[in-house]
Amino acid sequence: MSPSQGADLVVDRLGIKPGMVVQELGWDEDVDDEVRIAIEDAIDADLVDGDHGNVVDAVIMWWRDGDGDLVDALVDSLTDLVGGGAVWLFSPKVGRPNAVAPSDVAEAAPVAGLSTTTTVAVSSDWSATKLVAPKSH
Repeated sequence: MSPSQGADLVVDRLGIKPGMVVQELGWDEDVDDEVRIAIEDAIDADLVDGDHGNVVDAVIMWWRDGDGDLVDALVDSLTDLVGGGAVWLFSPKVGRPNAVAPSDVAEAAPVAGLSTTTTVAVSSDWSATKLVAPKSH
């Protein structure tokens, strides 16, 4: 399997579909560009940033240990997110520099009003945890 095929599989796992608007937060030099390109190819558009100012279908947030307060960042990530949309928290895998402890994510998500659902490997260095707002009754 070529690296690009692997990135395409990741896009499928993330539920990214053509025509979606995907917001990217937390970009830095260490992000996985193959994953970013695969997402842009899948939506047939560029990722939008935090200044987008309109609703988005999904948020990908690159987060590293030491980036600040995860609860605050998660709350901020919901600003433009459409109801029913997901926040994908991309963090370095356990054992990698700046890895985020899964317990940190598990503790921060409910405080921000989110539930953790699944975690998938997105590249050799990054994993992604899907966070969604609980369904209201």
